[in-house]
Amino acid sequence: MKSHYRAVVIGGGVVGASVLYHLARAGWTDVALIERTELTAGSSWHAAGGFHALNADPNIAALQSYTIELYRQIEAESGQNVGLRSPGGIELASTPERWEWLKSEWALFQTLDMDARLVSRDEIGAMCPIVNLDGVEGGLFDPQEGHLDPHGTTHAYATAAKKLGATTILRNRVTALTQRPDHSWNITTEKGEIVAEHVVNAAGLWARRVGKMVGVDLPLTPMEHHYLVTDSIPELEALDEEMPSVTDLDGFTYLQQEGKGVLLGIYERDPRHWCVQGADWDFGMELLPEDIDRIATELTVGFERFPPLQQVGIKRWVNGAFTFTPDGNPLVGPVPGLKNYWAACGCMAGFSQSGAIGLALANWMVEGDPGFDVFGMDVARFGDFASGDNYLRATTRQFYSRRFAMTYPNEELPAGRPLKVSGSYDALKSQGAHFGVIWGMETPLFFAPDDPDFAEVPTLRRSNAHALVAAEVAATRASAGLFETGIYARYEISGPGAEKWLDHMLASKLPSSGRVRLAPMLNPAGNLMGDLTVTRFGDDRFWLVGSYVLQKWHMRWFNDHLPKTGVRIENLSESWLGFSLSGPESRNILEKLTDEDVSNSALPFLSGQTMNIGMSQAVVMRISLTGELGYEITVPALQQRALWTALSDAGAEFGLRQIGLRALDSLRFEKAYGSWSTEFTQSYTPAMSGLDRFIMFDKPDFVGRTAALRARESAPTQRLVLLEIDASDADAIGYEPVWADSRRVGFVTSGGYGHHVEMSLALAYIDREIAESDAPLTVHVVGEERTARILREPPYDPTGARIRA
Repeated sequence: MKSHYRAVVIGGGVVGASVLYHLARAGWTDVALIERTELTAGSSWHAAGGFHALNADPNIAALQSYTIELYRQIEAESGQNVGLRSPGGIELASTPERWEWLKSEWALFQTLDMDARLVSRDEIGAMCPIVNLDGVEGGLFDPQEGHLDPHGTTHAYATAAKKLGATTILRNRVTALTQRPDHSWNITTEKGEIVAEHVVNAAGLWARRVGKMVGVDLPLTPMEHHYLVTDSIPELEALDEEMPSVTDLDGFTYLQQEGKGVLLGIYERDPRHWCVQGADWDFGMELLPEDIDRIATELTVGFERFPPLQQVGIKRWVNGAFTFTPDGNPLVGPVPGLKNYWAACGCMAGFSQSGAIGLALANWMVEGDPGFDVFGMDVARFGDFASGDNYLRATTRQFYSRRFAMTYPNEELPAGRPLKVSGSYDALKSQGAHFGVIWGMETPLFFAPDDPDFAEVPTLRRSNAHALVAAEVAATRASAGLFETGIYARYEISGPGAEKWLDHMLASKLPSSGRVRLAPMLNPAGNLMGDLTVTRFGDDRFWLVGSYVLQKWHMRWFNDHLPKTGVRIENLSESWLGFSLSGPESRNILEKLTDEDVSNSALPFLSGQTMNIGMSQAVVMRISLTGELGYEITVPALQQRALWTALSDAGAEFGLRQIGLRALDSLRFEKAYGSWSTEFTQSYTPAMSGLDRFIMFDKPDFVGRTAALRARESAPTQRLVLLEIDASDADAIGYEPVWADSRRVGFVTSGGYGHHVEMSLALAYIDREIAESDAPLTVHVVGEERTARILREPPYDPTGARIRA
């Protein structure tokens, strides 16, 4: 053990070993992995070792494919057998609803260019002779699915890293971490002190404890997970090749061949947490007592689905602990607020994701950027609220128990709610609001003002709330709609250096005082880091408005680029709240509440100022996501309830209606407006998304300028377009493939029904040559192919006259 390393990885599981390997492969060979006992001694040693490519986040799914493809490479580099078996895997559909759901999942595979196919009952029976086909409608076969040896794979990563110059230090627990003035770390271990420039927390079951060593409470917690391994099964002994793995989604079980027997794992609907704060330091390579009574319901279904299991013995039971996060994806990247402290933990699917985590983190540490859109596993995707023990218990329990449950685009889950509510929450609820949740904040989705007993039914097709949303859209187009903007993030940038700093951070021209601009923000590679609005209130005071879910992510980005003096950033997202008032009557409503001149000449489109609205001094911006004349009105949070009352009372005579997020989506689709997390993400450039029209290319300096100029010289491979789809009872929602002549030419980013124009609409990234042609297109909607066409202009108010009225 040396006294100094460039980077130290804490934790010798499969994720830590992968990070070590990828750092060494990227050229950082002065790196060490420190493990308290032996490699694999946390969760890795007892893992089932299964892997698959599909993930609810398609960006992570692509990285999981990288992980699977990497295993043969590390086996060859290390000389260590990883026990790789790739017989493929089948997900079973045991109801017509599940079969429809699998067809939608198959479409997602096509978008990701993964070679999956739907299979019939007979095909399943031929491939998997131990499956009871009663009730089975069909299945989805993924040829990439398989399993491997957890011990061999972890050692292959470590051995390959060692051959590149990295070091593995075993039987030496880290006991303390202290940051030095130069942002490097003093690492206290049982065998002495080490100084490292960077520390990676890959401590698995102990990751939460290692986080607390530096004052960080990471949102992850261990949970119990059972599987059993059987004796040999005669039907498998008779096969010449290995049977594919089988997941009985409706039975909450998964099965993979183990020798001539099988491994049967269970995601029970009554899960248990274990050591919520993390395993004790002296916890060894131990299993937990099996709790068969608790999993009996799922176990019985599993033995019925695979009848030969009833005739053979059980070789061993495994009940081991794995770590889970609220959404089931890992925590990766630079921990906000701590320079040179990195997360690589919370990974419950280590053998699907280890390579992806190692690659992204090594890129990040060495190059300053992960190289991919990894927000779905970025440690900064969660707020501090996610680390509360009760919130963690509720959300991780919900994720675990729904591991194989069908998910629906209109489904809202109850765990950890309500957590954050605005001052108008009860008032909106009294108006019939049905809420969703965004980053812990309750936000109205739609209103059922005349039916207190209304309950939305989860579905892949159009919701039974369809007519309610239509009424909100109609009111906004004809009179006015009021949308609560509690899910907008707001930041104030001030100080003598504010203008210079913002001009460097944003790709747009800065507005003059009292004006608003749409402002793309880029990373050095020229990809999007935000689609913001910037408002100037004076020489050295600005507001930025952006995506609520990006608060921690954006604040990390801002702080990483902040000069030592002259600029102050304050996150106002919790302290200032408001409403968006839009529609042709919105100016008449506003005039009733202020003595200020709000005429078009005094408060034109894309302007902003402070004025008295009702009893509050409000920040009013003339901007709208609905395509109508509109205003965003923001006040101190404690005054938001009074603002709601004033607006609602003033709007009553003009037909003002409360509207929710579903109506806002319908309205933006009719105007072809994109949104962050769907049309605008790190995966896309301004040229692809159309945001390049807001870039001031002749500015001498802004982040991403070189890459943006280079992109302008060559046309993008894909462009964002608006599609009209011939769909009757369902709409595209996101990541459905778009086809031209049986060739996949793009994918949907988001979609829905345009209630005013009566069209099924979707925004999509399409290959440039197709986007510029009149080629006939088709789109998969709920697994069924539908004809579609590109709309060359928005179907509602294409000239933009109404928003400027």
